[in-house]
Amino acid sequence: MDQGQVGFRRWAVAQPQARAVITADDREVTYGELFAEVNRISHGLRAHGVAEGDTVACVMTNSVGMVALYLAAMQSGIYLVTVNYHLTAPEIAYILGDSAARVVVCTDRVQDTVAAAAAEHGVPVFVDGEARAGRPLAELTDQMPATSPETTPAGSLMMYTSGTTGRPKGVKRPLSGVDADTGAQTYVWLFKEFGMEREAFGAWLVSAPMYHSANITPAMGALHAGGTLVLMDGWTPEGFLARVAQHGVTGSSMVPTHFFRLLQLADDVRTSYDVSSLRYVLHGAAPCPIEVKRRIMDWFGPVVYEYYGSTEVGTTIARPHEWLAHPGTVGRPASISTLKILDAAGEEVPTGETGIVYMRQGEDRMEYHNDPDKTDGSRRGNLLTVWDVGHVDADGFLYITGRAAELILVGGVNVYPAEIEAALIEHPWVADVGVVGRPDDEYGEVPVAHVATTAQAPDADAVTAALREHVAARLAGPKHPREYVVHRALPRDPNGKLYKARLADATPA
Repeated sequence: MDQGQVGFRRWAVAQPQARAVITADDREVTYGELFAEVNRISHGLRAHGVAEGDTVACVMTNSVGMVALYLAAMQSGIYLVTVNYHLTAPEIAYILGDSAARVVVCTDRVQDTVAAAAAEHGVPVFVDGEARAGRPLAELTDQMPATSPETTPAGSLMMYTSGTTGRPKGVKRPLSGVDADTGAQTYVWLFKEFGMEREAFGAWLVSAPMYHSANITPAMGALHAGGTLVLMDGWTPEGFLARVAQHGVTGSSMVPTHFFRLLQLADDVRTSYDVSSLRYVLHGAAPCPIEVKRRIMDWFGPVVYEYYGSTEVGTTIARPHEWLAHPGTVGRPASISTLKILDAAGEEVPTGETGIVYMRQGEDRMEYHNDPDKTDGSRRGNLLTVWDVGHVDADGFLYITGRAAELILVGGVNVYPAEIEAALIEHPWVADVGVVGRPDDEYGEVPVAHVATTAQAPDADAVTAALREHVAARLAGPKHPREYVVHRALPRDPNGKLYKARLADATPA
């Protein structure tokens, strides 16, 4: 990586004709064109009363508009809240109110939902596309200069946690106080930690929704490195492979669900696409079973980099050679991250013993917006947890066992769903799996496995019998699911997160 040339704004001035974005319908946008739109949005937001330190929300699909809005926020000293476009109007309304958004920008396909949400708080709505329930985005940018604002203070993302266990909370950090060009230099850290050369960003495929930090962060890193973003609007296995082959994609960010679905393709379909251009495939967001990752590495090559972390805490990284030497690990702490495994009393546990994972990124002091009790309850000194459970081996590699909130107490024995899920996904008839606890008169709780099966699987009774035998050979008795529920598909969001609270309502096979 040429560390002397980092930052979208600098690339836009130096190489305005270079390709910045290839849209989902293959329209090309240059760095110069994108920079002009970024500047118009920055001026437009200021003209509409959005001041430094204020918040703007966006409910957008992967598009040039979302890329431009992000970059405008990052050179305007404002907080950008990226909202899942699958949420309902009440869910979006809560986030708009809690974040005190001054403006919301949305994709035209969700404008009715967003307008209904924004009306509750009187937030102006600007629509990227044909507007009928808000003002066109052009109204924000028309007559605005295409040149850089006089001052360009760095902004920040304020991501909202998923809310799978309650109301989502905004993760807010103080603004850095530096200018946008200096702020872009923080991406040098990302490049160095993963060992990325500039070739990684020759064509960076954004295949999953950018409202998630795991996708928007490396995507914007590609622009700060002078690369090209290749967008997808909706993920399918063959669509992903076609994009890689068509544009010689060099890098992408994925989740294990993507791996599952790619591996279910027929061999002749998989081999018909050239994926040899891939150099860096980042993955995280959910546990990846060992066998699934091995098969992806056999296919893509040793180019798969795993990370563990969250919006709130630090980061661990498992580079390909490290994971192959320590299968199942999510890596060791990044250079500025601190990791400790603590027991319920806050004492550090010995190497190899399981406890709650606590981390910190540098001297970061994030807080949950409008929820000091949640912030304080998640801290031990200057460390923070999102209540994942795991252990560290003698070489310092972290292994995630599960989540404390998902613990199933079977007759006094701690059982973590992730271990059962990892065993079940290895069976060739299982396409997806989620394990939850169920009250039981004798044991207090017992595990129940919800599975989606592959096209090759027989009927539900035969699948259940085979899975009972499969698990019995791999796990101790308390970890055996007492019930198997076979579904056509399990409820996951587009970024691969499983909605366990909805498993009981999933469509049966």
